[in-house]
Amino acid sequence: MNSISTRRWTCSPGVKDASVPDPRSEPSAIPRGGRNWKDLRARLISAAVLVPVAALCIWAGGAAYALLVLLASAGMAVEWGRLFGLNLRSWRGALYVLWPVAVMAAALGGHWLESFLVIGGAFVFGPALWSGQMVIGCAGLALLWLRLMTVPGASVVLFVITCVAVSDSGAYLIGRLIGGPKLAPAISPAKTWSGSLGGLGCAMVAGSVICALVSGSGAWGHGIMFGGLMAVAAQIGDLAESALKRARGVKDSGAIIPGHGGLLDRFDGLLVAAPLAALLSLGAAGAGAFWYVTPTGLVSAVFGTYTDMPHMARGGHTVE
Repeated sequence: MNSISTRRWTCSPGVKDASVPDPRSEPSAIPRGGRNWKDLRARLISAAVLVPVAALCIWAGGAAYALLVLLASAGMAVEWGRLFGLNLRSWRGALYVLWPVAVMAAALGGHWLESFLVIGGAFVFGPALWSGQMVIGCAGLALLWLRLMTVPGASVVLFVITCVAVSDSGAYLIGRLIGGPKLAPAISPAKTWSGSLGGLGCAMVAGSVICALVSGSGAWGHGIMFGGLMAVAAQIGDLAESALKRARGVKDSGAIIPGHGGLLDRFDGLLVAAPLAALLSLGAAGAGAFWYVTPTGLVSAVFGTYTDMPHMARGGHTVE
C-alpha cells in the first residue's frame, strides 16, 4: 500500500468540497533520470485488448463500427456527468447518457444537420453538462462521418486513430526516457516538452507510412503534415481534459481502462482530432481522404457553395 501523501492541497474554485494538489508542492511525476514505468504493464495489457477490437470494428464498418461509437459516446457521457455531480440513477441522468445515442441515431439515418440540432437541445441540462454533449457528440459524429462518408473510410479512421495513439504513446515513452522541462506544470505536471515533441515526431512518421500505403508513395508528404496536425490536436485535447480534471479535483475521469483511467482519459485527444479531420474532409473533392483537402474546397464547403459533394448524403445514403 502506498504511503499517505503529505502534499499540500488548495481549494478548486467552483468545486464544492473538492480540492486539487498545489502544483508548487506536487512531487515530480518523473523520478530522477526521467523514468517512471509503474503503469506500463497495465497500459500494454489494455492496448492488447482495445487495439484488436477497435481495428476489427473499423474494418467491418456497418453495425459493428456504429455500435462501437455509440457505446464509447454513452460511456464518456457517463463520466462527464459524474464529473459534474449528475445523479446517473435519476431520469435526468439516464436521459443525459442516452442523449449521444439519439445524436448518432440521427446521423446514421442520414440526418447529419439535424443531429447537430439534437446536440444543441442538450442545453436543457445546463452549460457545464451541455459542453460535454457538444464535445462528445461532435467527436462521435466525426468518427461516423469519416468512416461512412469518406473514401477510403476505414483507412481514414485508421489514420486519425493511429496518429493520436502513436502521439500519446510516443510522448509517454520519450517523456519518461528523456524528461526535461515541463510542458504545462500548472495543468499536468507529468508532461514534458521532450515528450510532446517526441509524440509529434512519432505521429508524423506514422502518418507518412499510412498515407504511403493507402494513397501511394507520393502521398507520404501529406502524411507527415497531417500526422503532425493530428498530434497537435490530440495534445490540445489531452491538456484540455487534464485542466478539466484539475478543476473538478479528480485524478482520472474513471477507472474502466487499466493504466489509463476512464474513456475520457483514453480518448481525450480523439475528441479534438476527429472533428478536425472531419471538417477538413469537407474540402477534399469527391469525398476523398481529408489529407487531400484544398483551401478553396474547404472555404466553399464551409460557406455552402461547394456543389460537388456527393458525400453530403440525404435520406440515409452513405458511401461505403
